Amino acid sequence: MIDVLKAEIEACEICKDRFAKTATTHAPRPVFWGSDAAPILIAGQAPGARVHRSGRPFDDPSGDRLRLWLGVDRKVFYDRMKFAIVPMAFCFPGYNARGADLPPPAICGQTWHDRVFAAMPQIQTRIYVGGYALRWHMNKHNVTEAVAGWREHAPLVFPLPHPSWRNTGWLKKHPWFEAEVIPALRARVLEVVS
Repeated sequence: MIDVLKAEIEACEICKDRFAKTATTHAPRPVFWGSDAAPILIAGQAPGARVHRSGRPFDDPSGDRLRLWLGVDRKVFYDRMKFAIVPMAFCFPGYNARGADLPPPAICGQTWHDRVFAAMPQIQTRIYVGGYALRWHMNKHNVTEAVAGWREHAPLVFPLPHPSWRNTGWLKKHPWFEAEVIPALRARVLEVVS
């Protein structure tokens, strides 16, 4: 079932006209890293330009930081028997005229997420990364409050800020994140993927 769904998602072009109107004028390239075996789900935002080119989720500096937070290397991270990665939008949304990231189109999640999550009942731990994922999956509109309340959901759910370099200031302002959340997250990842 997951292979059929993967093929359908990778052929999706519902945002073709939308992407053609962005500053990047790119074509859709859905990046699907679903798995019907992985015990850990990473629900993120949307692929960036580098991921659009490589076809691998979090194949960028944000991914390097996320893997550091998880305590895993690239080999473990990209093992579909360990991790499923489902963003809010499967394609790079593009940039606006000022070079800023466009938000993930809501139509992607509306079209695919129910089917994707139904195809992955084996998930034991969900890691929600960034504001868009926190709003969709947890109905949380404040990243700091969502992440600060991590104990209410652990070890089944971990809300995280986005690992982008743009959030380095947030990390410095909230040292409790690396002191408290990261050790608990790493322990859960190790427990589940071992």
